[in-house]
Amino acid sequence: MLEELGKKARAAAGELTLATTKQKNDALSQIAKALIENADYIIEKNALDLERGKQAGLNDGLLDRLMLDFDRIKGIADGCVQVSKLDDPCGKTLDTVERPNGLVIKKVSCPMGVIGIIYEARPNVTADAAALCLKSGNAVILRGGKEAIESNKAIADIMRNAIESAGLPRDAVQLVEDTSRASSVALMQMKEYLDCLIPRGSAGLIKAVVENSTVPVIETGSGNCHIFVDESADIDMAARIIFNAKTQRISVCNACESLVIHSAVIEKALPAIKAELDKKNVIIKGDERAIAVCPDIEAASEEDFGTEYLDYIISVKTVDSLDEAIRHINKYSTGHSEAIITENEANAKEFMQRIDSSSVYHNASTRFTDGGEFGLGAEIGISTQKLHARGPMGLAELTTTKYLIFGNGQVR
Repeated sequence: MLEELGKKARAAAGELTLATTKQKNDALSQIAKALIENADYIIEKNALDLERGKQAGLNDGLLDRLMLDFDRIKGIADGCVQVSKLDDPCGKTLDTVERPNGLVIKKVSCPMGVIGIIYEARPNVTADAAALCLKSGNAVILRGGKEAIESNKAIADIMRNAIESAGLPRDAVQLVEDTSRASSVALMQMKEYLDCLIPRGSAGLIKAVVENSTVPVIETGSGNCHIFVDESADIDMAARIIFNAKTQRISVCNACESLVIHSAVIEKALPAIKAELDKKNVIIKGDERAIAVCPDIEAASEEDFGTEYLDYIISVKTVDSLDEAIRHINKYSTGHSEAIITENEANAKEFMQRIDSSSVYHNASTRFTDGGEFGLGAEIGISTQKLHARGPMGLAELTTTKYLIFGNGQVR
């Protein structure tokens, strides 16, 4: 079954190399329209997934990722429209060189070909990934988790019909409906058909793909995101930013999971931060010095400092210097997003230079690490590796390059 999907994807990818920008944009507009028109149907199928998820004991964070309502479907459709308005990343001349022998060598951007996406209980990924792959001229094979299978099938069918109505191959988007572990492993081995594999989900999923795949992988890591409250921080600002970063949406990879607070301000900062987090009943797990300031918080273990909770829980580490904060964060970070709250420009500069993560903030919430917020349109994921992409991955990151060489009879 997967081999058949691979063959169809290869054929579709070949057709997409000839698709014009207008054709791709028309297809994206048709997709957006169809998603809105079929919102009730998608919500009906999503309700089946939600009920199964509740019966299976999924926590609130996972159920939030899984849930679709009209506003979220409209957001997905709007994302498709936004992608249609972005520049076509394919066919761009990136460099031109004329050699002494008269050869003209052009380096141009082009689609990767066929991209595989393995993800979990996030049906929005089905549409976001397909839209970005379509605009960048790639065919895509989607393999979502069993938690969202009914939602994924509904969205994929709607998108495939819309793509076909726009005159492009419907097999540019395909969904693996077998959600067994075997299908996941098999997809990881499809080197003959896949040019790239992108996992999106838990640390366990990403680790499994990285360790088992024979297809080149772009690792979109989990997010143990830190915020450091420096000794010169505006405490009110810090409390507002941390409240937003932790509680605005707990189930996403750019939510703050770990706080680091300078000992010079912890007696003032932690109570103010706790007062904000108490509004959402956030459980705080702190070290001994944090507990000394707020005795009613829980004790943190070593494991807590490295945990991506995706829940109303946050850890607190007390440090005595900027250097100690940076070393702690680089040790426990997953390389996603970190922030410093400070009025000291020199400290901010050093923090931003030394922190080894894809996105580093000064006086802002980590929740902005997102393709839409960065002006990229819908994103394919947040890459926490350094090759070949890092940070929010938009259209440009879904292309590769090739050289076009023009001669008039030259031989070597």
